[in-house]
Amino acid sequence: MNYRHAFHAGNFADVMKHAVLALILRHLGAKPAPYCVLDTHAGTGRYDLASGPSTRTGEAERGIVRLMRERAALPPDLSPYLEAVEALNAGGGLRHYPGSPRLARALMRPQDRLVLAELHPEDAAALKREFAHDRQAAVHHMDGYLALKAHLPPAERRGLVLVDPPFETPDEFDQLVAGLALAHRRWPAGIKALWYPIKDRPAVWRFHDALEASGVPRILLAELTIHREDTHQRLNGSGMVLVNPPWRLDGTLATVLPALHAALGAEEGGARVEWLVPEQAAPTP
Repeated sequence: MNYRHAFHAGNFADVMKHAVLALILRHLGAKPAPYCVLDTHAGTGRYDLASGPSTRTGEAERGIVRLMRERAALPPDLSPYLEAVEALNAGGGLRHYPGSPRLARALMRPQDRLVLAELHPEDAAALKREFAHDRQAAVHHMDGYLALKAHLPPAERRGLVLVDPPFETPDEFDQLVAGLALAHRRWPAGIKALWYPIKDRPAVWRFHDALEASGVPRILLAELTIHREDTHQRLNGSGMVLVNPPWRLDGTLATVLPALHAALGAEEGGARVEWLVPEQAAPTP
């Protein structure tokens, strides 16, 4: 599949991914020490839902647009995410949607730092324009998996690596596993979040098996599906692999993801939160 961000901005998978991202960043921001966010497949930073690629699919109507209509019924834990979306649409309405770089930047504090990598030339140029005058954000036109080696570990002891590839190549799951292993070797204490599509469940099972065999500890899985998994011809759902997740994030997601599923009006599928590789350990710094 090809999951370039611009074509699917604000859809149900984005909603799930960015809700989880906001929860992690809220945790990191609860302590005064600075943190760093490395986003390896950053896209353009923001997306116009009223023009361009987003209008070809209309997926935002069944994602963030619907979610904002149902906001009153959502748990308070989702407020930082939804407020960041609102802040990007200060004039009212919902025309612009924040990609993960813009969402992360909205939740960061003056002492925190954002490192962005994007390989697609046009997207990298747009990303550089988006953050041209921002001293807390650095944009690099480079392969996201190479960025793991180039930018880890960061000077800050705390932070997050987000790996959210477009799945343009058939070996993307293998690259995710290798990338996670590399990131964990270079920065064992850092939080890692990997996004993946759920189309072909056997492929996802093999991915999970490879993660278990990788030797990386403390792996939490979070999934949200909105269709029955009776075909691999559509995007049935999406998942997040979370390594070193914040303390009690599993319990929070067990509440938040079913609420998202209900607010999105999904009549099939559901939410899943479980430890793939559990470990009793102290909370992430």
